[in-house]
Amino acid sequence: MAKELKITLVKSTIGEKPKTRATVETLGLRKINQVTVRPDTPDVRGLINRARHLLDVEEVS
Repeated sequence: MAKELKITLVKSTIGEKPKTRATVETLGLRKINQVTVRPDTPDVRGLINRARHLLDVEEVS
């Protein structure tokens, strides 16, 4: 069974660069405390890395 990541937006994107805002939007997050579950792939890890200061990430089995 593939691992999944539970991603939560914990800080606002106000004042962030447009590329960072687009990254958060690509992950499917719009509002603070919104949660999404994504597969643990290198692509998703890269998106998380770009916006890591705005997100909280947990592994889900």
